[in-house]
Amino acid sequence: MAQLARLIQRPWQQTPEEREIRAELEAGLTAPQAAISPKYLYDALGSKLFEAICELPEYYPTRTEAAIFSAHAEDIAAAVGTGVTLIDLGAGNCAKAAGLFPALRPRQYVPIDISAEFLHGAVNGLRQRFPDIPMHEVAMDFSASLELPATVNRDRRLFFYPGSSLGNFDPQQALAFLRRMRHALQIGEAGGVLLGLDLVKDSRVLDAAYDDELGVTAAFNLNMLNHVNRLMGADFNARDWRHVGFYNVELQRVEMHLEARRDLIVRWDGDRRTFRQGERIHTENSHKFTPEDILSMLEDAGFGDVRMWTDPQRWFAVCHARAR
Repeated sequence: MAQLARLIQRPWQQTPEEREIRAELEAGLTAPQAAISPKYLYDALGSKLFEAICELPEYYPTRTEAAIFSAHAEDIAAAVGTGVTLIDLGAGNCAKAAGLFPALRPRQYVPIDISAEFLHGAVNGLRQRFPDIPMHEVAMDFSASLELPATVNRDRRLFFYPGSSLGNFDPQQALAFLRRMRHALQIGEAGGVLLGLDLVKDSRVLDAAYDDELGVTAAFNLNMLNHVNRLMGADFNARDWRHVGFYNVELQRVEMHLEARRDLIVRWDGDRRTFRQGERIHTENSHKFTPEDILSMLEDAGFGDVRMWTDPQRWFAVCHARAR
């Protein structure tokens, strides 16, 4: 896959993939409710900013999930089994998967991420630490397809999707995504999923986690505009926008938006859009789950034998399920 951060010039110079990216971005920006997919938060800088977010005191998911893995490592390893083909979706810096290597001893590690440059650097470092584990990095947008290269082992696949990234999809999209995982698995020992899922909790905790005092999440959200500029030749000015993040109780999700600070016009090759002061671009949802939601969703997607581990406050859950 060509890097998403490649500068797009003129339509006749674009690859089919670049034209697809541009069409997706144009469709979102010209919709009645403007939106940009959260996958475009992750260029090289965006990936670094998200690493910084994970260190913030307000952002509990990363450390809470890590504590669950640490406290229940033996039980999780017993449920999953050793020698799996560990397919790490949205691998980022690969740190979460690497933490499981001693317990799971994977026969192959397949990190997948949309940010090719960032992924390549992370995997190079990981190979030096774990030279005995075969690694095959894949730079791709897995949100629409899970067609993996032939070099990825087909047996004993374990899809690892931590960080409650499944919550970025709406409920029907999340179910469809789990079904794609199920389709990519063979029924048998250790064929399944290992998920990290954020649970419903006090809205004050959620609001603080997605709108931190230092403004790192704001920088992360605003950086998306610079990424979009490179992808489609747009002229967004990040100073014209502000970050908005809040928990929508009714829809059981955190929402992130970019809100125009003034009336303005954004242009790109062949088109433009006027934004009025206060008008928003919807950039991310992060749905939260109840344990009952998780069990029902996994069952509907074709999984069974579900095991679930939580922290003492029941803020976060790690789940393993096998293909039925």
